[in-house]
Amino acid sequence: MNDMQPKTDAELFQFLDGLSIQHSTKNHDPVFTVAESVALRDEIPGGHTKNLFVKDKKDNYFLLTVEENATVDLKTVHTVIGAASKVSFGKPEKLMEYLGVIPGAVTAFGAINDTAKAVKVIIDEDLMRYDVINAHPLRNDATTSVASKDLLRFIEATGHEPLVLKVTA
Repeated sequence: MNDMQPKTDAELFQFLDGLSIQHSTKNHDPVFTVAESVALRDEIPGGHTKNLFVKDKKDNYFLLTVEENATVDLKTVHTVIGAASKVSFGKPEKLMEYLGVIPGAVTAFGAINDTAKAVKVIIDEDLMRYDVINAHPLRNDATTSVASKDLLRFIEATGHEPLVLKVTA
């Protein structure tokens, strides 16, 4: 059990600074869905992310980060990501325990909280076509922009191997 408090956005930014990763963050009203966040598009260029926290029957956890409009077929994605069975959504308690975020704030940046390395982080290949990727900085009332290659560098620095796979339809 992870007794540590989840990292704050300030700690995330320090971590990025420590890796010399350029980042910019824009605060906004809390958004819980992709639909709500579409209003921000004009202000924040680049690829915007949708994140799925899923698990298989053997309790292996996966974070799928995809472009916001992409479709993930939950019936077949297990064959691509190496899950032991079809996947289902992970429970909010596990999301908090492993990634330190609430539903609606799920983000690839959550890898910083997964000190147990319990979650496999998967970035969709199509998302990597963007030079800039936007994700929540561990809270859903802000959006942080980083270069796509720097997102992979960040994930590696948290001790995870970022798997770039084609997980979308």
